[in-house]
Amino acid sequence: MSRTFLYCRVSTSSQFTENQVQEVKAAGFDVQASRVVEETISGSIAAKERSGFQKLLDRMESGDVLIVTKLDRLGRNAMDVRQTVEHLAATGIRVHCLALGGVDLTSPAGKMTMQVLNAVAEFERDLLIERTQAGLARAKSEGKKLGRPEATDTTASVQCLKSQNKTQAQVATELKIGIATVKRHWNKA
Repeated sequence: MSRTFLYCRVSTSSQFTENQVQEVKAAGFDVQASRVVEETISGSIAAKERSGFQKLLDRMESGDVLIVTKLDRLGRNAMDVRQTVEHLAATGIRVHCLALGGVDLTSPAGKMTMQVLNAVAEFERDLLIERTQAGLARAKSEGKKLGRPEATDTTASVQCLKSQNKTQAQVATELKIGIATVKRHWNKA
């Protein structure tokens, strides 16, 4: 027997999930209060990292139905939403989104919707890569040094102990660093 769960999320404590609960009731869904999971957490946090959403996943089983009022309740962006829905579908959980006319995202029509979302997610990912590359190119052209700062203090410490005829293992122990780190700095000038 399938059970119906409702996931409600708001971003700040000054917002309330009651509107989402009422919207689901108005759509004709009767969700027991014990199966409503309400959470106040920023949408910028991935669904898999939200404690309330994790508790919901722990309670749900194959054949259950998860209702959300909007897709953004499930994820921070199209990529996150897609991954969340795919994870739920893989475990046999159907996902209904009221903002999409109550479509089951795991049904044929829902899968088509998810394909559109996948295209948007891919586009979003490509734009992100493009912006990142442009930003890196600009920083390089401005003469900024990219990457981790050079560990000159570590090199100096390793060289000092090396000059005292200590072994690499002794240096690692004394500086409380890994032997691989010591080896990287051992022959630097």
